Amino acid sequence: MEKKGYKSRSYRDLEVWKLSIDFVKNVYQVTHNFPASENYGLINQIRRAAVFIPANIAEGQAEIPPKNLNNFWQ
Repeated sequence: MEKKGYKSRSYRDLEVWKLSIDFVKNVYQVTHNFPASENYGLINQIRRAAVFIPANIAEGQAEIPPKNLNNFWQ
């Protein structure tokens, strides 16, 4: 039984996913101004960490079938 008011949606419909995509864009803009010497070090690490956020949100949305959501609503 699904939680009342829950509607199965795509991760792209989630506000938190949209905000995380904006965050990634901002991170790329900010790190663009970092010194070139950090291109394969700090810049790469920061960008990968930022991209990890929306990727995990999308993966988490896909892993919970609606019929199993009751386990999380208790």
